[in-house]
Amino acid sequence: MRVSVLAVVVLLSTLHSEAGAQSPDAAVRTGIDVLVASEFKQLDGKRVGLITNPTGITHDLRSTVDVLHQAANVELVALFGPEHGVRGEAHAGAAVEDSRDATTGVPTYSLYGKNRKPTAEMLEGIDTLVFDIQDIGSRSYTYISTMAVAMEAAAEHGRSIVVLDRPNPLTGTRVEGRVLDFKYKSFVGYLPIPYVHGMTVGELAHMINGEGWLEGGGTCDLQVIPMTGWKRAMWFDETGLTWVPTSPHVPRSDSALYYAATGIMGELHVISEGVGYTLPFELAGAPWTDPHGLSEVLNSRRMPGVFFRPMYYRPYYATYSGETVGGVQILFSDRDKVHLTGVQFHIMDAVARAHPDRKLFGGKRDRMFDKVCGTDLVRRMFLERRPIKDIMSFWGEGTEDFRKQRQPYLLYE
Repeated sequence: MRVSVLAVVVLLSTLHSEAGAQSPDAAVRTGIDVLVASEFKQLDGKRVGLITNPTGITHDLRSTVDVLHQAANVELVALFGPEHGVRGEAHAGAAVEDSRDATTGVPTYSLYGKNRKPTAEMLEGIDTLVFDIQDIGSRSYTYISTMAVAMEAAAEHGRSIVVLDRPNPLTGTRVEGRVLDFKYKSFVGYLPIPYVHGMTVGELAHMINGEGWLEGGGTCDLQVIPMTGWKRAMWFDETGLTWVPTSPHVPRSDSALYYAATGIMGELHVISEGVGYTLPFELAGAPWTDPHGLSEVLNSRRMPGVFFRPMYYRPYYATYSGETVGGVQILFSDRDKVHLTGVQFHIMDAVARAHPDRKLFGGKRDRMFDKVCGTDLVRRMFLERRPIKDIMSFWGEGTEDFRKQRQPYLLYE
């Protein structure tokens, strides 16, 4: 495929736009900002257990931990850490240990170790759980699973829960991927929603309660504190808020797009998605792949809103650590038009057809791939060498039904 120099220059000039640190004039106020502005009236006199991590901040970059600890009419009695920990001290997938917060002295309990759900002992002395974590809009990211099991714990032990809402960085309009088949329910797929769901955590919390998705089918005493100023079509860099890395491999708000575009594929550990290099989730390749041939094939498919640039890279850990990998850099030329989750399936299809001797499946990671897909049928279709259009058609089934199902729970224009 031949591309003019001018076209590439114009394309690259649009990529990786990212808002820097913002002033207090940010267009959007998150749930914690609304809570502060109300002088914490929703938590007045409450003994609070806070579920958060470094993304729990006010618009002027104060930690929600510190803000609640300093509030005169709130007693912060416990902290709960999801994957990566309350202060972001743990690596991806690493167990988080119980401890005591060094800054506030408040006991800190792990929700990513022996326990994923707050226990009765952890909830002793707590009236209300508060959830304040920035999500990235993909079902397999474990923070929404943590919220769901916290809601279950609140229901089981007679506690209330308050969710401080935050933007979905993939916008509130985009919905992609099949609804999870509950046979594949896991912590990387806990809810029967599409892979890209287009909802905020507050909206999801209302839907979990309203649809009876808590284990046992009950509901919890839930209050969501909505944002002000957020619109469904907003990308994160249009909010005026500062992005705090949600995990080590999601350093920028547009990393959420790349996670959706390659994260499922990366679970196989056959095609590197760039984790372990300086561009996590933004690459696709293997030591045995020709970058120029792969980029030409992918660009010839003319997928809207995405361009593939050939490149070599050497991961310093993770898949193909220390090896020279030939592959492509994924560049979004129009983020409103690109089908994010479809990018990885096109890559997998192109690699499989160019290298029939190399197996994408058949290893110990197949089960994890099925879990993040929410079905085993995507894998089976690849094994049957089904055309990519059939795979994409199957992957998109049910999204319109979900849009209708979620409608009563949407909080924003």
